[in-house]
Amino acid sequence: MILGPIFHREAAIAPRRTKLYASRTAYTAALLILTATAWLIVSGSQLISDIGDMARFGNSLFSLLAPLQLVLAMFFSAMFAAGNVSQEKDRNTLVLLLLTRMNNSELVLGKLGASLLHLFVNLLAAVPVFFMVLCFGGVSLAQVLQCLGITFSTVLLCGTLGTLIAFWREQTFQAVSMTALLLVVWLALGECLASGLFGASFVLPIAGVSLSAQELAAAVSPWRAVLSITRFAAPTLLFPAFASGLSVLLALWAIFRVRVWNSTERRRSDESRTAKVPQNANVSAIQDADAPSNVPSSEKTVRIRHSRTVWDNPILWREICTKAYGKRAFLVRLSYILLFAVTVWCVHQHFGTLDLMFLSENADVLLFSMKVFLPLALLALVLVNAQAVTAITGERDGRAIDLLRVTDLSPKEIVFGKLGGVFWNTREIVLLPLLFPIYLWAQNIASAEIAFYLSGGLSVLFLFAAMLGIHSGMTYAGSRSAIGVSLGTLFFLFVGVAVCLRMMLSMGGAFHAQIQPFLAFMAGGGLAMFLALGARNPSSAIGLASFGCPFATFYAISALMMNYTLGVFLVVAVIYGFTTAAMLIPAISEFDIAVHHGRSEE
Repeated sequence: MILGPIFHREAAIAPRRTKLYASRTAYTAALLILTATAWLIVSGSQLISDIGDMARFGNSLFSLLAPLQLVLAMFFSAMFAAGNVSQEKDRNTLVLLLLTRMNNSELVLGKLGASLLHLFVNLLAAVPVFFMVLCFGGVSLAQVLQCLGITFSTVLLCGTLGTLIAFWREQTFQAVSMTALLLVVWLALGECLASGLFGASFVLPIAGVSLSAQELAAAVSPWRAVLSITRFAAPTLLFPAFASGLSVLLALWAIFRVRVWNSTERRRSDESRTAKVPQNANVSAIQDADAPSNVPSSEKTVRIRHSRTVWDNPILWREICTKAYGKRAFLVRLSYILLFAVTVWCVHQHFGTLDLMFLSENADVLLFSMKVFLPLALLALVLVNAQAVTAITGERDGRAIDLLRVTDLSPKEIVFGKLGGVFWNTREIVLLPLLFPIYLWAQNIASAEIAFYLSGGLSVLFLFAAMLGIHSGMTYAGSRSAIGVSLGTLFFLFVGVAVCLRMMLSMGGAFHAQIQPFLAFMAGGGLAMFLALGARNPSSAIGLASFGCPFATFYAISALMMNYTLGVFLVVAVIYGFTTAAMLIPAISEFDIAVHHGRSEE
């Protein structure tokens, strides 16, 4: 078959693993719990008297489940694909695969298929849940089929993008971060098209068909395509064709360039640099043994050994003074800077049309600013978390974690050195969101108190995201497992809780009728978080933090929407500060135990 032996091996081994059945069952059960929760909210807050009420519930439920599954599919397909290929590079096994008889297509398509196999199985298991929505009414069979087509084509495109970037870049952090940035830019481009920023109508040069801005956005953006089906019931067949065609082009590009990107000769030439030095040069060098004897020693090619002073904490010195994450890791920071600059410029242009001298207390302007600020802050948290988790998994995959354990370095030096390196390598990504509230204060949109609360709360979240990544990297032996748990926890805490809040608002009704299903949903999320963070090294502090973070996040999001700032700052600072300490203290006191747990599971 065209997918090759890599995919065949994964397809043969996957049914033997408990993880395949556990993930499939957990995902389907989560969708059913969401459905039951939504039904309890509606039935407890209003009277279901006729078929019209059932149809409205079915439409609301479909509008909730379809975008949620799309976001999950986009996020995890791209991250799994990028992490799967990067793990081969970190363990130096990709070179062995290149030495086999497999051709480029079998290598690229095999890794792509192996990365997306589990996700496709989970999506197929959830198909009956979406067909069950048809029983309530309000949704047609065509809408469900189109939604599933958009989701599966999005998974293929995002997985192909993650695979291409991972084969291209040499480090896991670069692959994961650049993939996440491209996904955000892709979605942002769709929103700009839908808003009419680039024009109200467009003519396709190939077919000569005229499309409105909304139709073109639905043709290139999966988010807009799903919204067009769930909200307006408008058929969208262009996006699956667009996603499939682009997936083929990206896959062909990766197939033709995979051996060029991963050439051992090019890598060796980059690492071993030569130079000609004069006789009076005060350097430590080794002469080239292959040089002819009749060539003067002053003209011989030598390999220079630079002696550098290492700091008292060599871990921090390596993170800051060396290119530990690749020679082009700055591209990630540069991409985020450009994205942030373009977004702030658009916001500034919008503010230029308003008289801000009289809008300092206008809640609508501040709410608009928060809608712009929160996605940028969430993306920054994801990038910081990805840097932290790959800082540990890279050491583990390179078999350097055992060397650190036998040195005289203390756990504090290792953990704090990694934390310092995380914030140094993501300094622009951390600093820019912290300065955005100050910009709002300078524009007379937010008071100095609000700006301080936003910046202070975000600082605590950055520290939590970095420590969460280090904790996951120490706990889980596999890179894919560590990255999935770490980024998945962030996804649940912010996106998952926001979905719960949206569900409560869209279903309507009094809060006393929603409190029971809400508590059940939060308790289930807290249990899942405890299993992810504390199953291998449990503690009472981790348990308390796991069940407290979902409730605190729900309060923070809802209070921020009502312009409550002091309460948001206090809750975020207390609960996330406590959670950070719950992960930090065992790491600096029981480093060997935590790493041994992860190593024994390998």
